Amino acid sequence: MSTKLKKVKSAGRFGAKYGRSIRTRVIAVESKQKQKQTCLLCKKIGVKRISKGIWKCSKCGKKFASDAYHL
Repeated sequence: MSTKLKKVKSAGRFGAKYGRSIRTRVIAVESKQKQKQTCLLCKKIGVKRISKGIWKCSKCGKKFASDAYHL
């Protein structure tokens, strides 16, 4: 049984039907969106995405709105 996630990471769920360029774009967006980012208020790394455009800092506990995929 082969694993699709080895080469294409999180875009392995799409398969061959969408093409390579779209899958690489998805990998770039999703990897940036899932990593912790710097808080705009307390300047510490700890902001995670809760939902589309809503972010929460784990250090200071503040919620704020920003871009959909990354700050």
